[in-house]
Amino acid sequence: MPGLMKRAKRSWRRVARTYRERMVEGSPEWIRRHLGRPASYLDMLLVDHGIFRIFYANCHKISDHAWRSAQPAPHHIRRFSKSGICTIINLRGERQCGSYWLEQAACDHYGIKLLNFQIGSRAAPTAEELNAAKSLFETIEYPMLMHCKSGADRVGIMSVLYRHFFEGMPLEVAKNELSFKYGHIRQADTGILDYFFDRYLADNAVRPMPFLEWVDTVYDSKELKRSFRSKGWANRLVDTVLRRE
Repeated sequence: MPGLMKRAKRSWRRVARTYRERMVEGSPEWIRRHLGRPASYLDMLLVDHGIFRIFYANCHKISDHAWRSAQPAPHHIRRFSKSGICTIINLRGERQCGSYWLEQAACDHYGIKLLNFQIGSRAAPTAEELNAAKSLFETIEYPMLMHCKSGADRVGIMSVLYRHFFEGMPLEVAKNELSFKYGHIRQADTGILDYFFDRYLADNAVRPMPFLEWVDTVYDSKELKRSFRSKGWANRLVDTVLRRE
């Protein structure tokens, strides 16, 4: 039975890839209208593991102005629109997949601005990304929702930055947004995000300076990546069992 399930999953992925390629290359409008939405739902549910997010989207209120979650389905976006959400920040970036197409269509339908701000979950953030995040939080329309695939890692680091940049919360408190409570596992490769903030706090204890000054003058993302160590069991859990990005 496990072998049969694996073969079925591989077959569906091949079908999904073919569908994506044909849609991207430009099929007739009537095909997209009649077949695009059902196929996008199948892609979201089975290929992007959205079936696990239908009933639990790992959604949490950060403040009166901000929410965080996993990849939302259209019915989640409908609920967010009723709650007054003005902006959705997609931390996965623009993607050729059902989840993204459905999100685009739902945001258009409910009058929510969709912004793509791609950031990694297993890499040390760059100075450019960190400064861009500050600008993002200063310019978007609130209330807003941020999401990645699972609502644990990328949205975790961005929630820390939102707390610090927009709310003025000290990083030693804000970094609690990267927590097992949200599914974040710091022992895996995703723990480099915790290590990044821990490094700043350690340096700041010796030589105090504002966070972005440290980022622009002291921080070395390549060195941080070289010196970070993760646990094999944690990576197997995150990558193989949980299927995180």
